Amino acid sequence: MVMARRRRDAEAELNLPPGFRFHPTDEELVVHYLCRKVAGLRLPVPIIAEVDLYKHDPWDLPEMALFGHKEWYFFTPRDRKHPNGTRPNRAAGGGHWKATGADKPVAPPGSSRAVGIKKALVFYHGKAPKGAKTDWIMHEYRLASPTSTDRRTKAA
Repeated sequence: MVMARRRRDAEAELNLPPGFRFHPTDEELVVHYLCRKVAGLRLPVPIIAEVDLYKHDPWDLPEMALFGHKEWYFFTPRDRKHPNGTRPNRAAGGGHWKATGADKPVAPPGSSRAVGIKKALVFYHGKAPKGAKTDWIMHEYRLASPTSTDRRTKAA
């Protein structure tokens, strides 16, 4: 009960119009929210909370969201396994997030150049490489680096 009340209170504080729905496309998430956040610009609507997702189990996250009932959106820092490495550390709470499927480039409408990358992750309860697969799925969006986009274009 308290969780639902806290969420309703957070939604009321946003002063959203009646019937408001937040169902952005991949392109809208990257261009209008992620790019603006990284550039230090104000977001169109303060609807995405900043939470370090990797310090929590996924079932604890809904109460931390500013908005949403079946889907929640967060900005989170990307932790690294090693200080100078590129591999992400996806250990979280009592388990880990495991990447699944291929990365999907995200390009604005009418453009062939990807500005972001979408990756699907599944939560496994327990330590890697063992662990029990759960029904929790997360879609990670990150900005595309110019070098990785150029390499992908040349290879295609």
